[in-house]
Amino acid sequence: MTTLELWHEIMEQGNANRLDEVLAPDCVFLSPIVHSPQQGRDLTRLYLTGAMNVFNDTFRYVKEVVTEQHAVLEFTCDMDGILVNGVDIMTFDEQGKIIEFKVMVRPLKAVNLLHARMKSMLEQLTA
Repeated sequence: MTTLELWHEIMEQGNANRLDEVLAPDCVFLSPIVHSPQQGRDLTRLYLTGAMNVFNDTFRYVKEVVTEQHAVLEFTCDMDGILVNGVDIMTFDEQGKIIEFKVMVRPLKAVNLLHARMKSMLEQLTA
């Protein structure tokens, strides 16, 4: 099973405990909210776990562009009547693990909503 197939399985199950199966130890997370890269598997796992808890059951991947080293997955999600539209951009290392995970989101209302929800969720996860 490829890393991307595992990723989809993890998302379908909503099982953040399996994230280490797809993340490289030195993975970098690039957030649409936080200006500095978040270095390492632990921080990447924290942010992805937060996102998995913030998004609801309307979260769907609607497009994929995949090469051997990269995957761009466009997603949508309805949150409080705001259509969140974004992309997860993954870069894979030589072992097929995710070495970089970048998230981009639009429109501005969605970014602001996600910022507030992620802030609250990350506070809960690190408490």
